[in-house]
Amino acid sequence: MRRRSVLAMILVLGISITAASLAAAAGKLEALNFLLGEWAATGSGSPGEAGGSATFAPSLQGRVILRSSYADYPATATASASRHEDLMVIYSPAEGTFRAEYYDNEGHIIRYAVGVPEPGRAVFLSDAVSGAPRFRLTYKLEPDGLLRGEFEIAPPGRPEAFSRYLAWESRRAEGK
Repeated sequence: MRRRSVLAMILVLGISITAASLAAAAGKLEALNFLLGEWAATGSGSPGEAGGSATFAPSLQGRVILRSSYADYPATATASASRHEDLMVIYSPAEGTFRAEYYDNEGHIIRYAVGVPEPGRAVFLSDAVSGAPRFRLTYKLEPDGLLRGEFEIAPPGRPEAFSRYLAWESRRAEGK
């Protein structure tokens, strides 16, 4: 009987610790919860006009946010139709800090530090690498529910000289 009581206490303690760990992990990413959901987007920039979608979803029991997205570019007089696809893993290595790893179908890999300078705004700033361009991705949730996005590039040797490459607007997909 005593053995069962001890085992029951260990089980309850284990469940409590696991629940607390999951809540702490989910809390680490809470500042980015405004991004969660499925977003239909339209935008334009250097590659042209495009329409697409991005989904931000918690994964690994709340320890990461996965963003999967695509943009469809219609054919133009000078280019054939194309599709860009990417995946990003956003995580918190320590309380109050965020990082992201980006991968796309063109072979790009970008490592970002992520800042949340104010509620509803996230800035992804790529690590500076000598001789390589630097990237900045910004999301801003407007009061009307519109999510604005901008992707900027700084040339090699000028890591703060960002210029806009793409900009888009997104709305939550119906029922999502």
